[in-house]
Amino acid sequence: MLHAVAHVVTRTPSTPEASAVADAPRTGFVDERRTGPGRFEAERGPMNRYQRTVSVEDGEIVEHIDFSLAVPYFSFLFTPLVWWWFKHPGPPGRQPWWAPPEQFDARAASALGTLAAIAVVFGYLNSLFTQTVAFAGDEFHAGNSAQGIAGGVVRVGGLLALVLVSVADRKGRRVVLIGTLVAGCVLAVTGAFAPSLAWLTASQILARGFATALLVVGFIVAAEELPAGSRAYGTSLLALAAALGTGICVLFLRLADVDPRAWRLLYVIPLLALPIARDIARRLPESRRFVAPHAERPSMGAHARRLWLIAGTMFLANLFVAPSSQFTNRFLKHERHYSGGAIGLLTLGTGTPGVIGVVVGGRWADTRGRRRIGAFSLVVGTALSVVFFFMSGSGLWLIGVASSIVGGLAVPALAVYGPELFPTALRGRANGIITIVSLAGSVVGLVAVGAMADGFGSIGPAMTVVAIGPMLYALIVIRRFPETAGLELEQINPEDRIE
Repeated sequence: MLHAVAHVVTRTPSTPEASAVADAPRTGFVDERRTGPGRFEAERGPMNRYQRTVSVEDGEIVEHIDFSLAVPYFSFLFTPLVWWWFKHPGPPGRQPWWAPPEQFDARAASALGTLAAIAVVFGYLNSLFTQTVAFAGDEFHAGNSAQGIAGGVVRVGGLLALVLVSVADRKGRRVVLIGTLVAGCVLAVTGAFAPSLAWLTASQILARGFATALLVVGFIVAAEELPAGSRAYGTSLLALAAALGTGICVLFLRLADVDPRAWRLLYVIPLLALPIARDIARRLPESRRFVAPHAERPSMGAHARRLWLIAGTMFLANLFVAPSSQFTNRFLKHERHYSGGAIGLLTLGTGTPGVIGVVVGGRWADTRGRRRIGAFSLVVGTALSVVFFFMSGSGLWLIGVASSIVGGLAVPALAVYGPELFPTALRGRANGIITIVSLAGSVVGLVAVGAMADGFGSIGPAMTVVAIGPMLYALIVIRRFPETAGLELEQINPEDRIE
């Protein structure tokens, strides 16, 4: 895949001060080195190509900058921002507001762009059953309780994810990422042929397991490749990419209005991701921390406290998050009488502003610390999400947007803890165990909300009960979680020091 080269030209009046600034190597987003009179190239920065030339013409200092970003798949989003920054550069050493707090090099930028493409696929696969089960339930005449149980059973695929991410600790991250990407897409297609809700559920257990492993290992690679001061920033971009995949799935819900069986078409769409799997495999290197020799071989027992701290709080979070995700469509379809297209419009319209929360949360988590941002978002975001299930009309839009933005703050602030708090040799297995425990929380929450919703006659009261989970999570974050912002993984885990 070729990277387009962008061209920037600036002209400023020639003064001694301006000449001195223009003829000095720049630092910040890109660190330059001089290659000749008035010629500079990138010494470090997220670039495949970079060259700046300086000349004086008719009393003006003229600068030409040619660059292409080392960001595969998504460079078209960032190139205009970089172009503007080069056109109007800030003070030396300063990063743009939209850039990572700590400078990326070309390898980090390439790895994050590739992982983001993988995250898009994960987002689609992970939301596929959740977004379609309300429509499948109507075809198969299944109520809230049956759909809740089905959602819980699908998450049993997390047991497979534990095996796969443990393999990543022995065989490497790259082989697991590529394998789970391909397998998840292929297995998802089986849902298109399901004759009953039970068969649909069974068909998606393995697909969901591969998708879960895809995300867990992707976050691990991001933590191992990105600079210490930008790990939460990288996590926020992966979360946005996953949300894009979910948005694509939601967008295709419009197909469900065509025919009662048309929801099955959404299970065929993952095949479109297979052609890019080979390009992803070519671009994705093995994690540099995985291949590095470490001074000690750590034991899981020495990290048991951290393990159960993270796993337990993720259990609490998913008591609410999983049923909130799965039963939203059911609530909109049966309690507010939305069509598939209307559900998709509301979901995209209220979810897209969540980008603000995720981006801001990633930067604040790296620059101001993880704990306060995460706890605030959990408490306020959960409260707003509960209110959503009691609203109608325009109130759904207002509360939906607010909960999306506030809830988004917690994603990068708290998602980094799983990869950060364990040494390289245990990182996959530990996060696999955390995933299993968090999925157990999902199962409990889905089954409980499904049963309570049938008893209450509506979903809102049931969601109010399980909201206690994230509230307890917020309290534990403030009282028990360590602050890891700005620390190298080797500082957090001394066993990882390089021999």
